Amino acid sequence: MMRLPNGLIEDAGAVLREAAATAILPRYRALAASEIEEKSPGELVTVADREAEAILTRGLAALLPGSRVIGEEACAADPSLIDAAGEGLVWLVDPLDGTANFAAGEPVFAVMAALLRDGETIGAWILDPLEDTLCSAELGAGAQVPRRKPAPIRTSDAGPRLSPGNMKGSIGRFMPPDIAGAVAKRAEAFGALLPNMKCAGAEYPAIAAGERDFAFYWRTLAWDHAAGVLLLNEAGGKAARPDGSPYRPGCAGSGLLAAHSPEAWEMVQAALAAGDLASRSNA
Repeated sequence: MMRLPNGLIEDAGAVLREAAATAILPRYRALAASEIEEKSPGELVTVADREAEAILTRGLAALLPGSRVIGEEACAADPSLIDAAGEGLVWLVDPLDGTANFAAGEPVFAVMAALLRDGETIGAWILDPLEDTLCSAELGAGAQVPRRKPAPIRTSDAGPRLSPGNMKGSIGRFMPPDIAGAVAKRAEAFGALLPNMKCAGAEYPAIAAGERDFAFYWRTLAWDHAAGVLLLNEAGGKAARPDGSPYRPGCAGSGLLAAHSPEAWEMVQAALAAGDLASRSNA
């Protein structure tokens, strides 16, 4: 398996930090109304999103000659861009995950990037700008989750073995009403359904660090999940489609279950009866 070039984890992290320091943090709790737009029903974009994406696009492309950057906001303008995610070296960028939180002045947002080689995620970066904590992962080489400890971690180290009755986690916001209703009816199987963080870039590190046990998403946009899926899988957890098949960025389908360990994943899948959803989620 080919490794990432020496220093790329650190260099890409520096680009994410530049975007946060230049475009995002100066506007936190300082956005003017004119700097917030609704790009689609219920979906916000701010001047910080767009400026951060420009910084990330320029900086990440320069790190790997011949690579291309596909950003969330660029895809909002031209959705066909994601069709080329499976070709060559591609950076998938979410310049400001949790935009609604950011626009409301709430401290739950992240900057995310994933590096794909021919459609396979080989590198991942998730930055919490407020805490200045950078999570990273490389395919086949493990994950770094600094909020837990500075050394590479395995999520199996996060705590004692859990049973379905005392797990805690969340379900996504974009499920069809009948799916959301079916999941809610099984809520008692988990012990605690926590509020959705409205930021996958915060939820994946929380699961990897053992702060949450699972998350079940319906909408699986590539820039929202590519980095987190690799981070969690490299940390010893499991993130996969409800039927157990791998998540591949840019491929059609709905439904994604993430858990702090493969064992926990199996428990949550069984409790959700996620197998019954497989035919719908992968359609």
